[in-house]
Amino acid sequence: MDIMLFHSVYGLRPAVHAAADRLRAAGHDVRVPDLFEGQTADTVEAGMELKDKIGKDELLRRAVLAAAPYSERGLVYAGFSLGGSIAQNLALGDAKARGLLLLHGTSDIAEDASVDELPVQLHVADPDPFEPHDWLTAWYLRMRRAGADVEVYRYPGAGHLYTDPELPDYDETSAEETWRTALAFIDTL
Repeated sequence: MDIMLFHSVYGLRPAVHAAADRLRAAGHDVRVPDLFEGQTADTVEAGMELKDKIGKDELLRRAVLAAAPYSERGLVYAGFSLGGSIAQNLALGDAKARGLLLLHGTSDIAEDASVDELPVQLHVADPDPFEPHDWLTAWYLRMRRAGADVEVYRYPGAGHLYTDPELPDYDETSAEETWRTALAFIDTL
């Protein structure tokens, strides 16, 4: 499976490469574009500043340029937090998308969004300050209305980026469960 994996506001750090290696070890072809062009952040606040400095439109432009050479193959779009929101935007706009794997993040959905039973899997902390329950309920309903086949997995007590072993949010048990479930999901696509 061809997978386009987008990083969080921390930038393209070792944890993203490790995740890509995990997917590669399962037999997938994975690309990890650097939307921050070499810049990384040590804190969420610094990452948000970096994201805002680059701008949402530029980040999406960079993501589209990274995915375009491979989209004819039918990509699985995936991402961590901010990268999940970017992956979601690309998957909803790509008629050939094979699936969408969201780790820790979602995005707004255009009212006219429409997909043909796009398989979507979301893994999120419970509670998550960036993905509150009310938001996730509304997001789920909008994704279903758009035609996506959505599965949501919540991990009680985990921090926002609980799959990243370099961050205080890391929760090994939840991270391993997430990866087992996500790899099984990708194998069905």
